[in-house]
Amino acid sequence: MHGEYKVPGGKLVVADLDVREGVLRDVRVSGDFFLEPDEALTAVDRALEGAPADLDAPGLAARIDAALPPGTEMYGLTTEGVGVAVRRAVAHATDWTDHDWQLVHDGPRSPALHMALDEVLTAEVAAGRRPPTLRVWEWGAPAVVIGSFQSLRNEVDPAAAERHGITVVRRISGGGAMFIEPGNTITYSLSVPGSLVSGLSFADSYAYLDDWVLGALGDMGVEAWYQPLNDIASEAGKIAGAAQKRVADGGAVLHHVTMAYDIDADKMTEVLRIGREKLSDKGTKSANKRVDPLRRQTGLPREAVVGRMIDSFRARHGLVDGGVTPRELALAEDLAVRKFATPEWTARVP
Repeated sequence: MHGEYKVPGGKLVVADLDVREGVLRDVRVSGDFFLEPDEALTAVDRALEGAPADLDAPGLAARIDAALPPGTEMYGLTTEGVGVAVRRAVAHATDWTDHDWQLVHDGPRSPALHMALDEVLTAEVAAGRRPPTLRVWEWGAPAVVIGSFQSLRNEVDPAAAERHGITVVRRISGGGAMFIEPGNTITYSLSVPGSLVSGLSFADSYAYLDDWVLGALGDMGVEAWYQPLNDIASEAGKIAGAAQKRVADGGAVLHHVTMAYDIDADKMTEVLRIGREKLSDKGTKSANKRVDPLRRQTGLPREAVVGRMIDSFRARHGLVDGGVTPRELALAEDLAVRKFATPEWTARVP
Protein backbone atom coordinates (compact mmCIF):
# COMPACT_ATOMS: atom_id res chain seq x y z
CA MET A 1 0.00 0.00 0.00
CA HIS A 2 1.25 3.46 -0.91
CA GLY A 3 0.07 6.81 0.42
CA GLU A 4 1.24 10.37 -0.17
CA TYR A 5 0.45 13.59 1.65
CA LYS A 6 1.89 17.07 1.26
CA VAL A 7 1.97 18.77 4.64
CA PRO A 8 0.28 22.19 4.25
CA GLY A 9 3.08 24.72 3.87
CA GLY A 10 5.57 21.86 4.16
CA LYS A 11 6.93 18.87 2.30
CA LEU A 12 5.77 15.60 0.79
CA VAL A 13 5.44 12.57 3.08
CA VAL A 14 5.21 9.07 1.59
CA ALA A 15 4.15 5.93 3.43
CA ASP A 16 4.66 2.43 2.01
CA LEU A 17 3.28 -0.45 4.06
CA ASP A 18 1.30 -3.65 4.26
CA VAL A 19 -1.63 -4.59 6.49
CA ARG A 20 -1.63 -8.09 7.90
CA GLU A 21 -4.00 -9.44 10.52
CA GLY A 22 -5.35 -5.95 11.16
CA VAL A 23 -2.03 -4.22 11.92
CA LEU A 24 0.55 -2.23 9.97
CA ARG A 25 3.58 -4.16 8.75
CA ASP A 26 6.79 -3.34 6.86
CA VAL A 27 6.20 0.39 7.27
CA ARG A 28 8.60 2.70 5.45
CA VAL A 29 8.23 6.48 5.62
CA SER A 30 10.07 8.71 3.16
CA GLY A 31 9.80 12.14 1.54
CA ASP A 32 11.55 15.39 0.72
CA PHE A 33 11.33 16.70 4.29
CA PHE A 34 14.22 17.42 6.66
CA LEU A 35 14.66 15.40 9.84
CA GLU A 36 17.39 15.35 12.48
CA PRO A 37 18.94 13.13 13.75
CA ASP A 38 19.07 10.45 11.06
CA GLU A 39 17.94 7.74 13.46
CA ALA A 40 14.66 9.59 13.97
CA LEU A 41 13.39 8.14 10.68
CA THR A 42 14.03 4.62 11.92
CA ALA A 43 12.18 5.52 15.11
CA VAL A 44 9.18 6.67 13.05
CA ASP A 45 9.04 3.39 11.14
CA ARG A 46 9.36 1.34 14.33
CA ALA A 47 6.63 3.36 16.06
CA LEU A 48 4.20 2.59 13.26
CA GLU A 49 5.09 -1.08 12.97
CA GLY A 50 2.32 -3.15 14.53
CA ALA A 51 -0.07 -0.22 14.96
CA PRO A 52 -3.77 -1.04 14.46
CA ALA A 53 -4.68 -0.52 10.82
CA ASP A 54 -7.77 1.48 11.82
CA LEU A 55 -5.92 3.87 14.14
CA ASP A 56 -6.59 7.49 13.16
CA ALA A 57 -3.91 10.04 12.22
CA PRO A 58 -3.73 11.68 15.69
CA GLY A 59 -3.34 8.23 17.26
CA LEU A 60 -0.53 7.35 14.86
CA ALA A 61 1.10 10.72 15.57
CA ALA A 62 0.98 10.01 19.31
CA ARG A 63 2.85 6.73 18.78
CA ILE A 64 5.51 8.55 16.78
CA ASP A 65 5.84 11.38 19.32
CA ALA A 66 6.45 8.85 22.09
CA ALA A 67 9.18 7.10 20.09
CA LEU A 68 11.21 10.02 18.72
CA PRO A 69 14.73 10.49 20.13
CA PRO A 70 15.26 13.53 22.40
CA GLY A 71 16.10 16.67 20.45
CA THR A 72 14.42 15.52 17.22
CA GLU A 73 13.86 18.40 14.80
CA MET A 74 11.46 18.31 11.87
CA TYR A 75 11.36 20.72 8.92
CA GLY A 76 8.47 20.54 6.50
CA LEU A 77 7.15 17.56 8.42
CA THR A 78 4.77 16.86 11.29
CA THR A 79 4.02 13.60 13.04
CA GLU A 80 0.33 14.03 12.21
CA GLY A 81 1.33 14.52 8.57
CA VAL A 82 3.00 11.11 8.72
CA GLY A 83 -0.20 9.72 10.23
CA VAL A 84 -2.24 11.16 7.38
CA ALA A 85 0.09 9.61 4.78
CA VAL A 86 -0.36 6.25 6.50
CA ARG A 87 -4.16 6.64 6.58
CA ARG A 88 -4.14 7.47 2.87
CA ALA A 89 -2.10 4.35 2.14
CA VAL A 90 -4.52 2.15 4.08
CA ALA A 91 -7.50 3.81 2.34
CA HIS A 92 -5.97 3.30 -1.14
CA ALA A 93 -6.16 7.03 -1.78
CA THR A 94 -5.33 8.46 -5.18
CA ASP A 95 -3.02 11.40 -5.83
CA TRP A 96 -3.47 14.48 -8.02
CA THR A 97 -1.24 13.00 -10.71
CA ASP A 98 -3.30 9.80 -10.87
CA HIS A 99 -6.07 11.74 -12.62
CA ASP A 100 -6.53 13.49 -15.96
CA TRP A 101 -7.84 16.94 -15.07
CA GLN A 102 -10.18 18.97 -17.25
CA LEU A 103 -10.60 22.75 -17.23
CA VAL A 104 -14.02 24.32 -17.68
CA HIS A 105 -13.82 28.10 -18.12
CA ASP A 106 -16.67 29.41 -20.20
CA GLY A 107 -18.79 32.54 -20.43
CA PRO A 108 -20.85 34.24 -17.71
CA ARG A 109 -23.61 32.24 -16.07
CA SER A 110 -26.48 33.28 -13.82
CA PRO A 111 -26.01 32.70 -10.08
CA ALA A 112 -28.64 29.93 -9.98
CA LEU A 113 -27.05 28.16 -12.94
CA HIS A 114 -23.63 28.26 -11.25
CA MET A 115 -25.14 26.54 -8.21
CA ALA A 116 -26.70 23.89 -10.43
CA LEU A 117 -23.55 23.30 -12.47
CA ASP A 118 -21.60 22.57 -9.29
CA GLU A 119 -24.11 19.89 -8.31
CA VAL A 120 -24.41 18.37 -11.78
CA LEU A 121 -20.70 18.27 -12.65
CA THR A 122 -19.74 16.78 -9.29
CA ALA A 123 -22.41 14.10 -9.67
CA GLU A 124 -21.03 13.35 -13.14
CA VAL A 125 -17.54 12.91 -11.66
CA ALA A 126 -18.98 10.55 -9.05
CA ALA A 127 -20.66 8.52 -11.81
CA GLY A 128 -17.44 8.31 -13.82
CA ARG A 129 -18.93 10.19 -16.77
CA ARG A 130 -16.70 13.24 -16.31
CA PRO A 131 -13.00 13.50 -15.39
CA PRO A 132 -11.96 15.44 -12.29
CA THR A 133 -12.64 19.07 -13.12
CA LEU A 134 -11.39 22.54 -12.31
CA ARG A 135 -14.19 24.97 -13.20
CA VAL A 136 -13.43 28.70 -13.17
CA TRP A 137 -16.60 30.74 -12.93
CA GLU A 138 -17.58 33.93 -14.73
CA TRP A 139 -20.51 35.70 -13.09
CA GLY A 140 -23.44 36.98 -15.15
CA ALA A 141 -24.92 39.07 -12.33
CA PRO A 142 -24.11 40.28 -8.82
CA ALA A 143 -25.12 37.87 -6.09
CA VAL A 144 -25.02 36.87 -2.49
CA VAL A 145 -24.38 33.15 -2.10
CA ILE A 146 -25.40 31.84 1.30
CA GLY A 147 -24.37 28.54 2.83
CA SER A 148 -26.65 25.53 2.87
CA PHE A 149 -27.46 25.89 6.58
CA GLN A 150 -27.56 29.66 6.99
CA SER A 151 -30.69 31.59 7.90
CA LEU A 152 -31.69 33.80 4.99
CA ARG A 153 -33.07 36.59 7.18
CA ASN A 154 -30.03 36.55 9.46
CA GLU A 155 -27.55 36.86 6.58
CA VAL A 156 -29.10 39.19 4.02
CA ASP A 157 -30.85 42.55 4.10
CA PRO A 158 -33.49 41.98 1.37
CA ALA A 159 -34.19 45.69 0.81
CA ALA A 160 -30.51 46.46 0.26
CA ALA A 161 -30.11 43.45 -2.03
CA GLU A 162 -33.07 44.58 -4.14
CA ARG A 163 -31.81 48.17 -4.21
CA HIS A 164 -28.46 47.05 -5.61
CA GLY A 165 -29.93 44.49 -8.02
CA ILE A 166 -28.35 41.56 -6.19
CA THR A 167 -29.69 38.02 -6.56
CA VAL A 168 -29.61 35.82 -3.47
CA VAL A 169 -28.97 32.11 -3.99
CA ARG A 170 -28.27 29.21 -1.66
CA ARG A 171 -25.54 26.67 -2.44
CA ILE A 172 -25.42 22.98 -1.49
CA SER A 173 -22.32 23.32 0.70
CA GLY A 174 -22.06 24.76 4.19
CA GLY A 175 -20.06 27.80 5.29
CA GLY A 176 -20.77 31.49 5.22
CA ALA A 177 -22.22 34.05 2.84
CA MET A 178 -20.23 35.32 -0.15
CA PHE A 179 -20.71 38.77 -1.69
CA ILE A 180 -20.25 38.59 -5.46
CA GLU A 181 -19.81 41.29 -8.10
CA PRO A 182 -18.80 40.35 -11.65
CA GLY A 183 -15.26 41.54 -12.32
CA ASN A 184 -14.50 41.84 -8.62
CA THR A 185 -14.64 38.15 -7.72
CA ILE A 186 -12.68 35.02 -8.64
CA THR A 187 -14.55 31.78 -8.02
CA TYR A 188 -13.54 28.25 -8.87
CA SER A 189 -14.78 24.74 -8.17
CA LEU A 190 -12.96 21.45 -7.91
CA SER A 191 -15.14 18.41 -8.61
CA VAL A 192 -12.98 15.49 -7.53
CA PRO A 193 -13.34 11.75 -6.92
CA GLY A 194 -13.73 10.79 -3.29
CA SER A 195 -10.54 8.73 -3.56
CA LEU A 196 -8.49 11.92 -3.81
CA VAL A 197 -9.31 12.81 -0.20
CA SER A 198 -9.48 9.26 1.18
CA GLY A 199 -7.74 9.00 4.52
CA LEU A 200 -8.08 12.73 5.18
CA SER A 201 -10.27 14.22 7.87
CA PHE A 202 -12.87 16.74 6.72
CA ALA A 203 -10.64 19.56 7.99
CA ASP A 204 -7.48 18.13 6.40
CA SER A 205 -9.22 17.86 3.03
CA TYR A 206 -9.67 21.64 2.94
CA ALA A 207 -5.95 22.26 3.34
CA TYR A 208 -5.13 19.50 0.86
CA LEU A 209 -7.42 20.83 -1.87
CA ASP A 210 -6.36 24.44 -1.27
CA ASP A 211 -2.61 23.75 -1.43
CA TRP A 212 -2.26 24.34 -5.18
CA VAL A 213 -3.83 27.80 -5.01
CA LEU A 214 -1.48 28.80 -2.18
CA GLY A 215 1.35 27.97 -4.54
CA ALA A 216 -0.29 29.97 -7.32
CA LEU A 217 -0.65 32.99 -5.03
CA GLY A 218 2.96 32.61 -3.93
CA ASP A 219 4.03 32.70 -7.58
CA MET A 220 2.28 36.08 -7.79
CA GLY A 221 4.10 37.41 -4.74
CA VAL A 222 1.25 36.87 -2.24
CA GLU A 223 2.32 34.97 0.87
CA ALA A 224 -0.87 33.17 1.81
CA TRP A 225 -1.81 30.27 4.02
CA TYR A 226 -4.71 28.01 4.87
CA GLN A 227 -6.51 29.17 8.01
CA PRO A 228 -8.76 26.49 9.53
CA LEU A 229 -11.41 25.64 8.79
CA ASN A 230 -12.06 27.18 5.41
CA ASP A 231 -10.22 30.47 4.87
CA ILE A 232 -7.22 31.48 2.77
CA ALA A 233 -5.49 34.39 4.46
CA SER A 234 -2.45 36.66 4.29
CA GLU A 235 -0.88 39.20 6.61
CA ALA A 236 -3.16 41.81 5.04
CA GLY A 237 -6.35 39.88 5.78
CA LYS A 238 -8.66 37.20 4.44
CA ILE A 239 -8.34 36.52 0.72
CA ALA A 240 -10.83 33.73 0.15
CA GLY A 241 -13.33 31.35 1.68
CA ALA A 242 -13.85 27.70 0.76
CA ALA A 243 -16.74 25.28 1.17
CA GLN A 244 -17.25 21.58 0.48
CA LYS A 245 -19.98 19.05 -0.17
CA ARG A 246 -19.75 15.26 -0.43
CA VAL A 247 -22.07 13.87 -3.10
CA ALA A 248 -23.16 10.36 -4.11
CA ASP A 249 -22.32 8.95 -0.67
CA GLY A 250 -18.81 10.33 -0.83
CA GLY A 251 -18.19 9.16 -4.39
CA ALA A 252 -17.13 12.69 -5.24
CA VAL A 253 -16.33 15.93 -3.44
CA LEU A 254 -17.23 19.46 -4.45
CA HIS A 255 -14.72 22.02 -3.18
CA HIS A 256 -15.36 25.60 -4.23
CA VAL A 257 -13.57 28.82 -3.37
CA THR A 258 -14.53 32.48 -3.73
CA MET A 259 -11.68 35.00 -3.76
CA ALA A 260 -11.99 38.78 -3.47
CA TYR A 261 -10.18 40.40 -6.39
CA ASP A 262 -11.69 43.78 -5.55
CA ILE A 263 -14.60 44.63 -3.30
CA ASP A 264 -17.10 47.39 -2.62
CA ALA A 265 -16.93 47.03 1.17
CA ASP A 266 -19.61 49.63 1.83
CA LYS A 267 -22.09 47.88 -0.44
CA MET A 268 -21.17 44.51 1.04
CA THR A 269 -21.91 45.67 4.58
CA GLU A 270 -25.23 47.14 3.44
CA VAL A 271 -26.35 43.84 1.93
CA LEU A 272 -24.85 41.33 4.37
CA ARG A 273 -25.87 41.23 8.01
CA ILE A 274 -22.41 40.53 9.39
CA GLY A 275 -22.83 39.85 13.10
CA ARG A 276 -20.61 41.01 15.91
CA GLU A 277 -19.78 37.44 16.89
CA LYS A 278 -18.39 36.74 13.42
CA LEU A 279 -16.29 39.89 13.49
CA SER A 280 -14.94 39.23 16.98
CA ASP A 281 -13.95 35.72 15.92
CA LYS A 282 -11.81 37.27 13.18
CA GLY A 283 -10.18 39.71 15.59
CA THR A 284 -11.50 42.87 13.96
CA LYS A 285 -14.24 45.41 14.60
CA SER A 286 -14.92 46.28 10.98
CA ALA A 287 -16.19 44.02 8.22
CA ASN A 288 -14.34 46.27 5.77
CA LYS A 289 -11.05 45.06 7.25
CA ARG A 290 -11.83 41.36 7.06
CA VAL A 291 -11.17 40.96 3.34
CA ASP A 292 -8.09 42.18 1.48
CA PRO A 293 -8.55 42.17 -2.31
CA LEU A 294 -6.10 40.48 -4.63
CA ARG A 295 -6.06 43.52 -6.92
CA ARG A 296 -4.08 45.45 -4.34
CA GLN A 297 -1.90 42.53 -3.28
CA THR A 298 -0.92 41.41 -6.80
CA GLY A 299 -1.12 44.64 -8.81
CA LEU A 300 -2.39 42.49 -11.71
CA PRO A 301 -5.60 42.66 -13.77
CA ARG A 302 -8.21 40.09 -12.78
CA GLU A 303 -7.78 38.21 -16.06
CA ALA A 304 -4.04 37.90 -15.41
CA VAL A 305 -4.64 36.54 -11.90
CA VAL A 306 -7.09 33.95 -13.25
CA GLY A 307 -4.68 33.02 -16.05
CA ARG A 308 -1.79 32.55 -13.67
CA MET A 309 -3.91 30.40 -11.36
CA ILE A 310 -4.87 28.14 -14.26
CA ASP A 311 -1.27 27.96 -15.47
CA SER A 312 -0.12 27.06 -11.96
CA PHE A 313 -2.63 24.22 -11.69
CA ARG A 314 -1.67 22.98 -15.14
CA ALA A 315 2.04 22.96 -14.26
CA ARG A 316 1.45 21.09 -11.00
CA HIS A 317 -1.17 18.53 -11.95
CA GLY A 318 -1.79 18.66 -15.69
CA LEU A 319 -4.92 20.19 -17.21
CA VAL A 320 -6.65 19.91 -20.57
CA ASP A 321 -9.20 22.39 -21.86
CA GLY A 322 -12.78 21.17 -21.90
CA GLY A 323 -16.30 22.39 -21.44
CA VAL A 324 -19.77 21.64 -20.17
CA THR A 325 -21.46 19.09 -22.41
CA PRO A 326 -24.93 19.76 -23.87
CA ARG A 327 -26.33 17.03 -21.62
CA GLU A 328 -24.72 18.52 -18.50
CA LEU A 329 -25.95 22.00 -19.41
CA ALA A 330 -29.51 20.74 -19.95
CA LEU A 331 -29.46 18.99 -16.57
CA ALA A 332 -28.10 22.11 -14.87
CA GLU A 333 -30.60 24.46 -16.51
CA ASP A 334 -33.44 22.21 -15.37
CA LEU A 335 -32.03 21.99 -11.85
CA ALA A 336 -31.58 25.76 -11.68
CA VAL A 337 -35.27 26.26 -12.44
CA ARG A 338 -36.58 23.45 -10.23
CA LYS A 339 -34.34 24.10 -7.24
CA PHE A 340 -31.83 26.93 -7.07
CA ALA A 341 -34.06 29.74 -8.41
CA THR A 342 -37.00 28.83 -6.17
CA PRO A 343 -38.00 30.61 -2.97
CA GLU A 344 -38.52 27.20 -1.36
CA TRP A 345 -34.81 26.38 -1.69
CA THR A 346 -33.41 29.84 -1.07
CA ALA A 347 -35.51 30.28 2.09
CA ARG A 348 -35.36 26.67 3.23
CA VAL A 349 -33.77 28.03 6.40
CA PRO A 350 -35.84 31.22 6.72
